Order: sequence, then structure tokens, then C-alpha cells
Amino acid sequence: MKVELESIGTIHTEFSEIEGMPIQPTGAKGVQGTLVIKDKYVDGLKDLDGFSHIHIIYLLHKVEGYMLEVKPFMDNDTHGVFATRSPKRPNRIGMSVVKVNNVEGNTVHVENIDVLNETPLLDIKPYVPQLYEDTIDELKIGWFETKHQKAKSQKSDDRFK
Repeated sequence: MKVELESIGTIHTEFSEIEGMPIQPTGAKGVQGTLVIKDKYVDGLKDLDGFSHIHIIYLLHKVEGYMLEVKPFMDNDTHGVFATRSPKRPNRIGMSVVKVNNVEGNTVHVENIDVLNETPLLDIKPYVPQLYEDTIDELKIGWFETKHQKAKSQKSDDRFK
């Protein structure tokens, strides 16, 4: 089945090159960016300013091809791509949680953003952790358990070009 998506806008950040970017929002603390929404979707921003954080879903537009086994930035071992947050995915979809600073017209001002400049924005969803509190009784995070601390300081390199 072929799936077609249309971007709802464009993400603007200070990152013009993939190499050297933060690999997760936790490594992008304080980094400012904007989500510029296409005019036909602006009404969808109503009440978004009532949320402190949002999920942004975007197209990893500079990534070509995919790998089913990858060596992620935070580990020296290979893992299946679906057990990682690697950008080299069969469907080049990325997701981040960012802080909302304010909404002005068609522009959402955000921070803690780890996304390449001019990335196509596919969707926005409010971050509501209370919706999930009762559903995760025993949380396991696999190989991330001993590696997740690296996300604050690890930068991307050229391994996924």
C-alpha cells in the first residue's frame, strides 16, 4: 500500500548540517526553533499555547536509504533499527518532544529542538503524560538502560549519511 503525506509546515532551526547536531532533545537544551505552519492548517493551532510541550513528527528529508541493523550514536554494538532511534529507517519519520514558548499566528516558537533546518513538519500532538501513566507498569528500555545518559552530550556524525 502506498501512503502519501503532505507536510503541514516547515521546521526552522540553527542546524544546517546533520553532522554535529544533538541526537536527542535532551542534548538541545535551550536551542530555539520555529514551526511555520501552512496557511490552510493555521486554525489547527487553536489552544496549542495551553500546552508546555508538544510531540513534533517530521520527515527526515536528508536521509537516504535505510538499514535494518545499525550502530546507534550511543552504542558500539549493532541493533535492529526498530530498537533504536536511528534516522536510517524504512520510513524516514522522526519524532521529538519540544517545549512550546509561544504561538504567534502561523508560527510556533519552540526550544530544546534537535531537528535539521527546513525539515518538513508532518504533525503536531500535545504532550500529555497523564494519559499514559496507568498503562506502563513495568517499563523496560532495552539497551538504552546503560546508554541513555550519553544523549545529553552525544552529537551526530556521518554514520547515517
